[in-house]
Amino acid sequence: MDQASMTPRRGHHPRGAGSGAGLSQHILPSAATMIGVCTTFIGLVKIIEARIGPSHVDEYAALTAVLFLASAGSSYLSMRWPAESRLSILFEAAADACFVLGLVSLSVISVLFAYEAV
Repeated sequence: MDQASMTPRRGHHPRGAGSGAGLSQHILPSAATMIGVCTTFIGLVKIIEARIGPSHVDEYAALTAVLFLASAGSSYLSMRWPAESRLSILFEAAADACFVLGLVSLSVISVLFAYEAV
């Protein structure tokens, strides 16, 4: 920022403004990795269900994977729109919210599964 006028310099993007180097570049690969984690979790639950009986954990993990897919898609769209456009900022915020919600959901599902509550 220019100290005299407190306005951003030309070509400078404030943090979180939907720029190509913003949060979306970190969310996209992480969300894709988390889809793989959910898929592995579903496979392991299917193997364990043969011993402990049926549960809904695999279905909940699949829904969490959909949250991570929404996060990855929003992140990708955020990077494709011009850096400071309103849509880019909106998609980045949606990607961030879906990613955090997916992390919280997966953590809750894991804890409940560990204590055999689900």
